[in-house]
Amino acid sequence: MNQTELKSIETAMRETSSKQLYTRYQVIYLHLQGYKNVEIAKMVPFTAQTIGTHVRNYKKYGLEGLNPRPKSGCPKKLSPSQEASLIETIVEKTPSSVGLEPYMTWNCKLLCLWVKREFDISFTKGGMRDMLLRLGFSYTRPTYSLARASQEKQEGFRQEFEQLKNLIRGEIDHLLFQDESSIRDYQSLVNNWFPKGKQRIIPTYGNNKSVKLIGILNYETGHVYVQEEERYTAEIFLKFLNNVLKEYPSGKIVLILDNARIHHAKVIQPFLNEHKNRLRLVFLPPYSPELNLIEGLWKWLKQSVIHNVFYKNINEIRNAVQGFIQHINERPSEVIQRLCEKM
Repeated sequence: MNQTELKSIETAMRETSSKQLYTRYQVIYLHLQGYKNVEIAKMVPFTAQTIGTHVRNYKKYGLEGLNPRPKSGCPKKLSPSQEASLIETIVEKTPSSVGLEPYMTWNCKLLCLWVKREFDISFTKGGMRDMLLRLGFSYTRPTYSLARASQEKQEGFRQEFEQLKNLIRGEIDHLLFQDESSIRDYQSLVNNWFPKGKQRIIPTYGNNKSVKLIGILNYETGHVYVQEEERYTAEIFLKFLNNVLKEYPSGKIVLILDNARIHHAKVIQPFLNEHKNRLRLVFLPPYSPELNLIEGLWKWLKQSVIHNVFYKNINEIRNAVQGFIQHINERPSEVIQRLCEKM
């Protein structure tokens, strides 16, 4: 047994991050220890014939002989200009706009039809999928963007927010994000793990009662404060602002919030004037919920304790919400990482 070779293999096994290479190194390690190919085949997921191939490659080329060979693949069917045309069509157009009515969303079958019509080149759906992956596409679910949002105003807010961050622990003591959310007594069902062939059944009374929440997220500390109300009114929001000052009894507060009507109500203006040295409201650009970091809190809350759960009454929902808020307030670093580091 060659100890130098064994040590070399052991080092390679420790350093590789490839499971495929690790198994090949393991084959050689066992071979050098005197195991026969049929014996090694019982220990690793290779046949004795495959093991013999790896041993021969090792003897001929050393460790380099174990590296996977690059796949040559089939020759490209489309020319560079044809690929560019395909990319432009997928990104800029819909099937319907290029004569494949009534479809509005591209899939591999429709793309095969388009390529055959445009270039007289045939693809299978699997071949089209492989080409799309090679061209840098991925099969993902789109997300919403509010059409009336102004990119210019959003960029202006991002720049303003960078300035606000630089003022923390200077002119600003507390940088907070504020929002409201309504938690119904039943939420939409979402995918979850369950035994194959069965389906989780979530009972419901079919009512639509809800718990209305108003909250703030501290950008610097990750602390969350949430209160429950029966409705959303200007008077309720005024009471909430009073509670924010009680929650942060000292220091300058900047509160970032959306343009809901109650946030601009006349009834809160005297209060803002009275406390202008302690509280400043900074409004987000219209139609820009993605810039309000506390939006992620509501999604996190619903995913964690609301979705796929039956609560018999509102009190059970309240307890679940309060338990979740207490839970995350004990883990501020997780809150910061999950919600605040986006901006």
